[in-house]
Amino acid sequence: PFLRLLEAQLQDQRREHEEEVEALKNQVDAMKEELEKQQQTFLQTLQLSPEAQVEFGLQQEITRLTNENLDLKELLEKLEKNEKKLKKQLKIYMKKVQDFEASQAMVPAERRRYERNMQAAVQRKEKDFQGMLEYYKEDEPLLIRNLIT
Repeated sequence: PFLRLLEAQLQDQRREHEEEVEALKNQVDAMKEELEKQQQTFLQTLQLSPEAQVEFGLQQEITRLTNENLDLKELLEKLEKNEKKLKKQLKIYMKKVQDFEASQAMVPAERRRYERNMQAAVQRKEKDFQGMLEYYKEDEPLLIRNLIT
């Protein structure tokens, strides 16, 4: 069983390595194509008149700035979504703090009753999840190794 586990881990690592090498090869191919395009553009630019070279350079810069602007807009949208999410979380936490402060302001007898109810609810939750284990998929080999030893 232990050798099979090691063999399976080795095969997984080999597969991951092969996928990574393939991805890197694809990336190198894409970079070669981009370099060839840039070289062709450069050679075409050299054949143009000085005025046409300036105009072509301006067009290239406008294209670059437009792409950069689109990337920044996308980033801004992502940040705005994150801001909304964080504001919602803040409202939830503020409500919890207010509830807690309200429970602290209760008369002692009411507070004891409230705390007993909260304690009972917590105990029930613990019983519901007894025996369960949550872990990340990438931690599985470490978990198995610790279980075996």
